[in-house]
Amino acid sequence: MKNIRKAEIQDLSQLAELFDQYRVFYHKDSNIPAAENFLKERIENKDSEIFVAESEGELVGFVQLYPLFSSTRMKRYWLLNDLYVNENYRGKGFSKELIEESKKLAKSTNACGVLLETGKNNDIGNKLYPSCGFELYDSVNFYEWTNK
Repeated sequence: MKNIRKAEIQDLSQLAELFDQYRVFYHKDSNIPAAENFLKERIENKDSEIFVAESEGELVGFVQLYPLFSSTRMKRYWLLNDLYVNENYRGKGFSKELIEESKKLAKSTNACGVLLETGKNNDIGNKLYPSCGFELYDSVNFYEWTNK
């Protein structure tokens, strides 16, 4: 049975494991204690909204969104920064359900939308996001400055 819900502090242990898998997927070193600490701070400080996907009492995926604001629209945006489903549960609709929960958050907070970024070579994501109603916004250039 699938269940999508807001993450709670009691979820930290399982959520940190998933978050660590997510970071390793993006070529970062495994560090579960640091992942747990990072997520604990996000939850306690209400810096982000985290929703989890549950199957038979086990956390199998999550989405994390951060608040942004659009000055021209004078409204909040939500940045869908992290989306991950354990590889054993992929292809079963968990990602789409987590995205739908993200869209519900945007509606309930009267936000103007949900933004996300993914790599051009992320074939799965580049099929998933349009299938969930996201439009590729290619009329701007995205730049990054990195503080080294």
